[in-house]
Amino acid sequence: MNGFSPRSAVITGGASGIGLAIAKRLSHEGVEVLVADLPTPALERARVVDGLATQACDVSDLAQVEALADVAFERFDSVDLVLNNAGQSGVHGPLWEVDVEAARAHFDVNFWGVWHGCRAFAPRLIEQKSESAIYNTGSENSFFCAVQQTAAYIAAKHAVLGLTESFREDLPPHVHAGLIVPGWVFTPLGPERFMKFGMDVEAYVDIILPQILSRRRFVVSHGYNQIRIAERMGELYASYDEFALPAEEDSQHDVRSVMEQLRDAKPS
Repeated sequence: MNGFSPRSAVITGGASGIGLAIAKRLSHEGVEVLVADLPTPALERARVVDGLATQACDVSDLAQVEALADVAFERFDSVDLVLNNAGQSGVHGPLWEVDVEAARAHFDVNFWGVWHGCRAFAPRLIEQKSESAIYNTGSENSFFCAVQQTAAYIAAKHAVLGLTESFREDLPPHVHAGLIVPGWVFTPLGPERFMKFGMDVEAYVDIILPQILSRRRFVVSHGYNQIRIAERMGELYASYDEFALPAEEDSQHDVRSVMEQLRDAKPS
C-alpha cells in the first residue's frame, strides 16, 4: 500500500457489504482491523469465518460507540483509520405517508451513528499526534436523489456530507476527514433482486481503497454520478446567473470572507 499506511483500522457496519469487503482487504494487507456491528450472525461469521476481531456495537447509542473506542485504543498501539460506515436502507414512501418515528429512528443510525463515531474517536486521534484518518460513508444520495420516495435516507446522507465538511475543518492537519461516496454497489443494503444490478463489491473496493490511502477528501467510484450532480448544479447556477447579485458586487456579504477579515483584524 502506498501513501498513508494505517497499521490499524476500526470499521462500523463491518460485518457485511462494503464494510466487510474493506475489512478483509485491509486485513489481507497486514492491517489490524476491528469490525463493529450489531450482534447478529453476520458479526459472528466475520469473527469465525473471516478471522476478524469484532465488537458488538449499535452506533445509534453513543455509549456503545464510546465503548468501541475504548476497546480499539486498548487493543491497538494507535488507531490509524476509522470508517464510520454503519447504515441501513430507509423507510420508503411519499414523505407525508412515512411514519415520523421510523424516520427519526433511521436518522439515529445513518446520521447520528456517524456523529457518534466522530465524537468518540476524534479527540483521541488528535491526542495521539500520529497521522490518521476518519472516513464517513455518505452516498451518491449525498449529492442528488438517486431513488424516489426515500426522503429519510436521502436527507440523512445529505446531512452526513454537511457533517463531514464541517468536521474536517475542526481537525488538526494530522487527522484527516473525508467522505466515501458509494454509488450502486451489490450489498445487503436492499433486496437482492434489486441490489444485484449494482457494482461488484470487490471491484468497488479496488477503486476506493487507493483513494482512502491517499487521504482524499472525496472517495468516489461511479462516474455517472457526475451527470446527476450536474443536473442539480446546472439549475442552481442558472438561478444564480439570473437572479443573484454578481459575486464582485456581493463580496461584503460573503460570510466566510468577512469572518476571516474580522479574525485577522488587529485590535485598535
